[in-house]
Amino acid sequence: MSVRGCLVAFSKFSFLLSLRILVLVPAGSVRSQGDAQSDNKVMDNITARQGETVSLRCEQGDVVTHTAWLNRSSILYAGEDKWSVDPRVSLVTLNQEEFTIQIEKVEMTDEGQYVCAVQTSRRPRTTSVYILVQVPPKIINLSKDLVVNEGSNVTLVCQASGKPEPAVSWKLISPTGDEGSDDEYLEIPSISRQRAGTYECSAVNEIDTDVQTVDITVNYAPTVLEGRDVGVTLGQRGVLECEADAVPEADFEWYKDDRRIVNGLDGLEIVSSASLSKLTFFNVSEGDYGNYTCVAINKLGSSSTNSLLYVVIEPTSSTLLQVQDGSGGAMALHSHSCLLLLALLPLLLLRY
Repeated sequence: MSVRGCLVAFSKFSFLLSLRILVLVPAGSVRSQGDAQSDNKVMDNITARQGETVSLRCEQGDVVTHTAWLNRSSILYAGEDKWSVDPRVSLVTLNQEEFTIQIEKVEMTDEGQYVCAVQTSRRPRTTSVYILVQVPPKIINLSKDLVVNEGSNVTLVCQASGKPEPAVSWKLISPTGDEGSDDEYLEIPSISRQRAGTYECSAVNEIDTDVQTVDITVNYAPTVLEGRDVGVTLGQRGVLECEADAVPEADFEWYKDDRRIVNGLDGLEIVSSASLSKLTFFNVSEGDYGNYTCVAINKLGSSSTNSLLYVVIEPTSSTLLQVQDGSGGAMALHSHSCLLLLALLPLLLLRY
């Protein structure tokens, strides 16, 4: 290296060393050569959202010999020389009027004070600015989906980060209800089946909103609706129904007296869905009439109901009509003789 190069390098080193001292020592206590007091200027804060690009501009003026941008005493740029290893930091403008650098995609770690230090032919000067980074809310801790038994105590937790600090709230969204909380915690004592559903946590600040949901499933024992009696004619098709409300879904069993009915035997079919079971008789016989019991069962308990399958006799053309005579006796007439009876009725009345 030439003598001139050594002098330039030494000059830069001396300037950077003086910059560190200038930044670290409180303003007003540092004096340049000749005991001239340095000029210190504070710019308005820069507020940026996370992910945005921030430009830091420093006015030069006078005859500038050296200039640098620093962050928390770490040198970002010394003139055109980049000292920062962060690829997001770059030089925008460097001339006699201004020295501007930019930081792309700012993060919370970029928040803090930045100082532009200038050495002029007269005296050193600093310009400082504070970058405030705003961060949209993000839910970082959320309760998992829950499956609980009816009557249990439930606590939901939702915690969020962000700047400004987000406001957190809970509400029941499906089915729509009044259940909610303006807090990170939602307490549901002795939960009932009506409070099962989807709960929404919202984290809100002036930048944005983050929303996530938690599903609560409440288990309870079956409740069976009262059975309905059904009348069926011999040889016809008949259906008994059994409807139950339960979580988890109930299993159904059918009984006649104390005997459990097996699906597919004796011309009977049992078809069950989530909440309904049907017992079908395809050809009702005399032995099918009687009382039937439906039992709905899940792991929390059981419930039952009774239904009666009874006989219905259809009227036919040979159905007899009973007509009382004057002596209290009865005459049996076929229904197809009604018209004849009506024609002879006056004569009968005259006779008696």
